[in-house]
Amino acid sequence: MRPTPRTRPVYRSVTAGLAVIALSWALGAGSACRRASSDRTTPSAVSPSSDPVARGRYLVTIGGCNDCHTPWKMGPRGPEPDTSRLLSGHPEGLKMPVPPRVDAPWGWYGALTNTAFAGSWGISYAANLTPDPDTGLGAWTEAIFMQALRTGRHMGTGRPIMPPMPWQNLSRMTDEDLRAIFAYLRMVPPIRNHVPDYEPPPGP
Repeated sequence: MRPTPRTRPVYRSVTAGLAVIALSWALGAGSACRRASSDRTTPSAVSPSSDPVARGRYLVTIGGCNDCHTPWKMGPRGPEPDTSRLLSGHPEGLKMPVPPRVDAPWGWYGALTNTAFAGSWGISYAANLTPDPDTGLGAWTEAIFMQALRTGRHMGTGRPIMPPMPWQNLSRMTDEDLRAIFAYLRMVPPIRNHVPDYEPPPGP
């Protein structure tokens, strides 16, 4: 579906926002992600067995989980994670319009918050990773969490986890590190935020 004149400004803002975020990553998204967490502990100083929560915080920070699961906002130096909504996923109040058609060599579009993505796979939304029992991971067990990342399926047995979630990389982590990440996610403040469901691509 091509954008109408009324909706083109929205699409241009989405595409422009994506370009700004991409530029911020190129200039050092790692530092922005580190600002989303106060942890400055080196990996050699924290082992999963000695302090799983600290180890998990470190892995979440360097792994770029805040890049998508924490909504972004415009700050004085450009896009930055909104730490008041740490790891809460796509804001439930942000209703995304129908995305524009993707023409090669473009392959996908992203929201200004960097929490919604549209491409050939459909529309995917960054999940709420906080321990909220109704809208986050509060009902998940450690086993379910590990199975989801090992198999690339929601809750370990459901639908496939869609791009751009890099579950293939996370599936190669050790059991200890995955347990550490889960331990940390259980300790972040719970935020009630119902993320929209995945939307498959339209039929032919």
